[in-house]
Amino acid sequence: MNAFVLTAASARARSARAAAVLAGRGLLAGDRIAIVAPGAEVPQQTAAAVQAAVACAAYAALRLGALPVMVNPLLARAERQGYLDDVDCRLILADAGELLALTDADGPSAGPGAPELAEIPLGRPMHFTSGTTGRSKGVWSGPISEDAARRYWADEHAQWQVEPDDVVLNHGPLAHSAPLRFSMLAFLHGASVVYTGAFDANRIADAIARYRPSVAMAVPTHLQRLLDLPGGGPPESSYRMLVHAGSACPPDLKRRIHAWAGVDHVWEFLGASEGQFSACTGAEWEQRPGTLGRARSGRTLSIAPLAEGDGAATEAGVIWCSAPDFAAFEYFGDPVKTAAAWRRDDAGRAFTVGDLGRLDADGYLYLHGRRTDLIVTGGVNVYPAEVEAELRACPGVRDAAVFGEPDPAWGDRVVAAIVGTATPDQVQEWSRRNLAAYRRPKRIAAVAELPLTSNGKVLRDGLAQWVAEHQR
Repeated sequence: MNAFVLTAASARARSARAAAVLAGRGLLAGDRIAIVAPGAEVPQQTAAAVQAAVACAAYAALRLGALPVMVNPLLARAERQGYLDDVDCRLILADAGELLALTDADGPSAGPGAPELAEIPLGRPMHFTSGTTGRSKGVWSGPISEDAARRYWADEHAQWQVEPDDVVLNHGPLAHSAPLRFSMLAFLHGASVVYTGAFDANRIADAIARYRPSVAMAVPTHLQRLLDLPGGGPPESSYRMLVHAGSACPPDLKRRIHAWAGVDHVWEFLGASEGQFSACTGAEWEQRPGTLGRARSGRTLSIAPLAEGDGAATEAGVIWCSAPDFAAFEYFGDPVKTAAAWRRDDAGRAFTVGDLGRLDADGYLYLHGRRTDLIVTGGVNVYPAEVEAELRACPGVRDAAVFGEPDPAWGDRVVAAIVGTATPDQVQEWSRRNLAAYRRPKRIAAVAELPLTSNGKVLRDGLAQWVAEHQR
């Protein structure tokens, strides 16, 4: 296979050389540099090396005090240019050959005139939100002091404990925050990272067999494809810590992950490009199925009741997270949206990304969905994430997405798209036995697959139209 193994020492040396070149091209501390990770156009034999080069280029910029803007390579050219025009970067790295040359291990070493580099990344890369419900927003943390940067990365290390003898297997695109963050943790703490290019279950299985990785961060969709490989599934797990996030994990898949990797080695977290909310061990989930754990260290979770007029009273509300000062962010160029995302509370400043959920008596968080996804039918709130979780428990349903469509009598009615071997009639019959009438889908459409973003989330913007065009 064409995997690329990047040690922390190599990443450090490559980033120093790259930083010297970038500084020579006029990149200064506080500047923005766009890194468009090349996508499907890169031949597979070099894709893993290009992925490693992207990580090293971002590392170089951060050590220089510049802020990398990570752009999704799957965007159409016009969409990509729109984001770049919005952000106004001093430099743009978008060519695979340029990235490989910039971070070449055999390139000239940084000489006496090289810029002074920080020991740690001075901040967070700018990532764009997943865009599941519309145009992605740039999450901007700006330049931060070295003290704040040290506290930020110490906080991440305290949670995930990546150590020098670890081998981290990269599953996801580096345009998303968690995969790049785990690479940075590896570089900072002496671990190695294995890159395989764009996700492919067979390549990941080969990497597990060959390199025996101890740490990985993945999305549930990737893990399902890995476990569903023909011929008995993936090799025996070597993970001491397998972390997943990014989208809801169906209970049956969750238990398969636990059985393969070991319940004591699996973690799940609720986070977003904006910040981190909670973390949950596999054992906690088994004791409280469906939970996303308790607040991460240094954070406090609270639930704000829905405003009057949002439907019937419910114990669910908007999830707010009081976060440390080094976790502050804004939506780039959008002060109105930024102001709506933050508020003051007893624990300090808190942010929300619009998720709805509830806390149990012991502080464990349960997600109900996004406020923008909320369906109000006959004056009653229906949370798509809750109905989706129930539908995934139906025999023959591998995945489900729930949305509302206009109804003259009810305002909106509940509609479900299902993936699997179950027929709509079978799911409807199951729903009659297991779901309250107001939560029961009034229409069920079978589709071969659901539209997903590059990090495995259901693409909800335009979902109703997509289902209408793809139902079987």
